[in-house]
Amino acid sequence: MTRDALDALGDVCERAGPADEVAGVRAAYVARPGDAAQVADVLRAAAAHDLAVVARGGGTRLHWGLPPARADLVLDLSGLDRIVDHAAGDLVLIAEAGARVADVQRRLATAGQRLAVDAPTPGATLGGTVATGHSGPSRLLAGPIKDQIIGISVVRADGTPASSGGRVVKNVAGYDLGRLMCGSYGTLAVLTRLIFRLRPLPAARAFVTAPVLGPSLAAPLIEAVAAAQLVPSAIELHLPAPPHDDAAGPATGAVVVLVEGAPAGVAARAAAVRDLLRRTGAEEVHVRADAPPGWGTLPTQGLPAHGLPAPDLPAHSLPARVVAAQAPAAQDLRTTGGGTLLRLTFVRSGLPAVLSAARDAGAAVSGSAAAGVLTAMLGPGPGERAMATPEHVAAALARLRTVCARHGGGAIVLDAPAAVRDAVDVWGPVPALDLMRRVKAQFDPAHRLSPGRFVGGI
Repeated sequence: MTRDALDALGDVCERAGPADEVAGVRAAYVARPGDAAQVADVLRAAAAHDLAVVARGGGTRLHWGLPPARADLVLDLSGLDRIVDHAAGDLVLIAEAGARVADVQRRLATAGQRLAVDAPTPGATLGGTVATGHSGPSRLLAGPIKDQIIGISVVRADGTPASSGGRVVKNVAGYDLGRLMCGSYGTLAVLTRLIFRLRPLPAARAFVTAPVLGPSLAAPLIEAVAAAQLVPSAIELHLPAPPHDDAAGPATGAVVVLVEGAPAGVAARAAAVRDLLRRTGAEEVHVRADAPPGWGTLPTQGLPAHGLPAPDLPAHSLPARVVAAQAPAAQDLRTTGGGTLLRLTFVRSGLPAVLSAARDAGAAVSGSAAAGVLTAMLGPGPGERAMATPEHVAAALARLRTVCARHGGGAIVLDAPAAVRDAVDVWGPVPALDLMRRVKAQFDPAHRLSPGRFVGGI
């Protein structure tokens, strides 16, 4: 980077440090703008000097996807963390992209409201969650995160601001920017402001938990609750990886059903869910008011199962993500601890086959099984100490992709060690790739925003 480029970027830019890596690619400089106008100034300067830019929120999922082909400048949006407006009477929130999901939820809770957006890692921001398209337990009730967005403001690669939508749900012409940006991994534009629809906090909640030993019981329990007229807010599944040693016996997981609403109605529906789970084969069912350990988090080797007592482990034996949860948020929190993290999608009727394939691959799984979205962790196999080998991951991924495709979905790699990422097709087959490339060419014709991170080298 030339002295002229540094001067053009202004006072918000400084030399990057080790924490400014993006999936192993070290950027030269980092810029920390304080508002959308400064974001536009930085992007105009970057365009003038042909700098590749990677936007960063909390950095909790910056290692998801592929490493950027080049990264001259990290654009840190943590300074854009303001709640611009909370129109409680209209159930609308306007917030900057760098606002942390947990902080926003705490603010909304004081007004008896919530945002149907889940963050699986501490420190996750609104913009990062939209950019990765992640959804959690709220998906069954409210749909994916793209359904919560009613307005969005972005800055294009050349520094041009753009926005769509507004405070009310209405039809729009041209691009639906909110949906377009969801899951784009920062390759189309830099998010600066988001407008969400909100939901009221329920007066009461109940978590109904049934321990399970494997897919043979988990799948029918989930199907029974999903098909009944009990209107659960979430049906989550946690299944640890099968043990390598048969003598150790099957690991215990859990199906957890969340019921929300008025206190009397919640009590009655929780009791109905409990009875239904027992009639379907669950030998043990618990009803609690508080979320069980691991609720809404990603599958990780050694985590306690939903609703089950957490083992008393020393901090040094916990996975990296758990240690991070006990410490201030870091800039780059790897979630896998040497494993490979996958996202599996499928129609609900395919759940038994997907769970069976995941078990055969030795994967731990968790997520919104009734909504057809699971995350799977492929950890070390028998005789492997540090990580699953690339050959093991490639074979397991191929099998899971075949099964998921047979049931209307697919499988992508979210996070993996470099050796695995180099050996497999992270994104897999994408039918609309030509259309995606044309959209990229419209938004970022010079390919300077997170180049190469998305499918097909976008």
